[in-house]
Amino acid sequence: MTNAVSPAGGTESIGDAESHFTAEALGEPAGPGRYVNVDALSPVEFVPGLGFRPVLGQRVMTNFVSYGPGAVAPRHVHEEEQIVIVVDGELVFDLDGDVRTMRKGDVAVIPAWVPHSAWTTDESYCEQIDVFCPPRQSLLKLAESHAAAEHGVDRADVV
Repeated sequence: MTNAVSPAGGTESIGDAESHFTAEALGEPAGPGRYVNVDALSPVEFVPGLGFRPVLGQRVMTNFVSYGPGAVAPRHVHEEEQIVIVVDGELVFDLDGDVRTMRKGDVAVIPAWVPHSAWTTDESYCEQIDVFCPPRQSLLKLAESHAAAEHGVDRADVV
C-alpha cells in the first residue's frame, strides 16, 4: 500500500497495485467487450473538413476527430463533460475565452455547459481524441443517420 501526505498534514492510503488490478468481480459484467479498428470506421461530418469516428461504450464515448486545413468547430456548449487530447498536428482552441494553440500531448478538460470552439489554420491539420461522459447524444444521432444512409443499418450496428 502506498501512502501520501494529505492536505491536512496526515497520511492517507492511495491504494496499491493488488487492489487496482484485482480480478475479483464485485458485480455482473455489463456486456461483452469488443475490439474496434478506428481506421476501418467511415468518418461522419457536421461541417466540411471535420471528421468524426465515434466509438461507444456503455457509459462513455471516445471520438476520433480529424481536422483538415481551415476546419472550424464553431463555438458551442453541451451537457456532456469532454476531454480533448491532441495526438498529432495542431489547432487553436478557445476554452471559454482562454485561447491557446494545442499540439501533440496537450489536453483540454471541458466541464458541462462551458463554451468552446476549435479551428485549424489553412496550413495546419489536427488529429485529436475526444472523450465524452456521458456519450454525446447529438454525435450518436449523426453517426446513426450516417450509418443508415450509407449501409442501411440501425443504431445497434453503430460502434
